[in-house]
Amino acid sequence: MKRFLLTGVTGQVGHELQRTLAPLGEVIGVSREEMDFAHPERMVGLLETVGPDVVVNAAAYTAVDRAESESELAYAVNAIAPDHLARAAQSHGAAFIHISTDYVFDGRKNTPYRPDDPTSPLSVYGHSKLAGEQAVQQAYRVSGDASYAIFRTAWVCGPHGKGNFVKTMLRLGSDREEIRVVADQVGSPTWAGDLAGAIAQFVPHLGPQTAGIYHYTSSGVASWYDFAIAIFEEARALDFPLAVQRVVPITTADYPTPARRPAYSVLACDKLAAVLGETPPHWRQGLRQLLHHLKQ
Repeated sequence: MKRFLLTGVTGQVGHELQRTLAPLGEVIGVSREEMDFAHPERMVGLLETVGPDVVVNAAAYTAVDRAESESELAYAVNAIAPDHLARAAQSHGAAFIHISTDYVFDGRKNTPYRPDDPTSPLSVYGHSKLAGEQAVQQAYRVSGDASYAIFRTAWVCGPHGKGNFVKTMLRLGSDREEIRVVADQVGSPTWAGDLAGAIAQFVPHLGPQTAGIYHYTSSGVASWYDFAIAIFEEARALDFPLAVQRVVPITTADYPTPARRPAYSVLACDKLAAVLGETPPHWRQGLRQLLHHLKQ
């Protein structure tokens, strides 16, 4: 049985990881309130106290637009903190799992991004997450026992943590007859529970032979507009109170935001599927599970 130090336990993925990692050993979870990621140097003492076999870093600064004006904080949480944490974990002989994002890509491809494709972030958030990936890799590159894994994911939604696209659509759909949704950004919606399950499945394979970057999203592809349509269809089937009558497709140019986003960020997940021996469930299946959780 392993001992896990899990950061970001109050977030969407962190909350689910507490559940999926529990059968594998003792999970010691810390939230941002307990571990201030804006002051990452304080983490080293906690790691020494806990003495984990595996550190799982699910903490992140995810306010994509706000990061454009809070770049120092975004880098502190997404880049400097993983650097301190990974170097401390490596020096104590602990393995490291880190969660990253599709936003490390610029979205100019029209085929799924593979883990070894060139990165080119468009936003402060994307740049800070890429810096975090590079810090983790550098921390373990000096070790002969490079036991680490980076999981890039996309469009994550879960019942816990802060707001997400599903929660936003349900909130807007409860009191608006018309909602305008971007239709020219394409990706793969991902249920946090499925991602957490895949990470837990990977833990027994974690080691020098499997070290590297992996992609995990739900199967299938959708635009934000497609996703919104599906949310309302599935929500109506579960008798969610909805006033929405029309979902209108718009372009990214119609809805300007401080941060630029990749137009296409579908991730190729076959590398991880080869290790786990299974492909991810379809995103619509995850959506149904999420809505059942929110309905409870």
